[in-house]
Amino acid sequence: MLDKIIEKSPAKINLFLKIINKRDDGFHNIRTGITFIDLYDEITVQPHNKFEVIYKGKFAPKNNQFEDCIITRLFTFINEDRPKLLFTISKNFPYEAGLGSASSNVASVIKILENLELIKKKNIFDYVELGSDIPFFLNQKDALVRGKGDLIANVHFPKYYFLLIKPSFKCSTKKMYDSFRTVDFNYNTDFDLEEINDQDSGNDFENILKKNEPEFLSIINILEDFEDVVFSRLTGSGSCIYSVFEKKEHALNAQKNFQQSFSNLWTHVSENNLINLF
Repeated sequence: MLDKIIEKSPAKINLFLKIINKRDDGFHNIRTGITFIDLYDEITVQPHNKFEVIYKGKFAPKNNQFEDCIITRLFTFINEDRPKLLFTISKNFPYEAGLGSASSNVASVIKILENLELIKKKNIFDYVELGSDIPFFLNQKDALVRGKGDLIANVHFPKYYFLLIKPSFKCSTKKMYDSFRTVDFNYNTDFDLEEINDQDSGNDFENILKKNEPEFLSIINILEDFEDVVFSRLTGSGSCIYSVFEKKEHALNAQKNFQQSFSNLWTHVSENNLINLF
């Protein structure tokens, strides 16, 4: 092994997300279109006297540790001993925000360990029980994702520029899914279709936040009124909200205008169709 390995761990945006129904295994069947954006955590792996995971950076958790660390859980999941390595993860984008933070991080770690031949290469869908988004991040291509994350069709989405907003609230993925009731499911087309259709728009989780988070409504209303905006939406199960633009200058102008109303919130302008992973 080299003295140090550094890899990027990208964020994702859900361009739409539909909850189809709840499965017998407790998961939900979904349909979602996901694109990578040029916003990254950075993972550094070094030899160490023990196994250790440390988080740092703008969005590091308290005490630089996650109580339920997905990197630690990985080795239990694959039934492998934890290697004597130090994983230092620079958190450059928010977690519990619908940007794929934990799944992206662990997918990057899996790729590193496979390349070092420290773990056996598995089918990407073997990891869906560890995290529904992990197969997508291991697939490394924009996609239409269905089922519980175990059905992936590669898709080329248009070039977009995204104004990202992180509200003051966070969203637990588990709590958001647990909040869904049967009456909330209204998708009437075969969810297993591999082509995007007219019902593939919006994000069903917005219905929950509209009821429970007044700040969500305040932000989305401002974003939808911006000039040149294509659409505004929640990503994943939240909490980040974004607006889509066809030109970068329009996204940057919207960012300046938004900061006049919410100067305390994190904002970022990103774009898709740029990433070459691994």
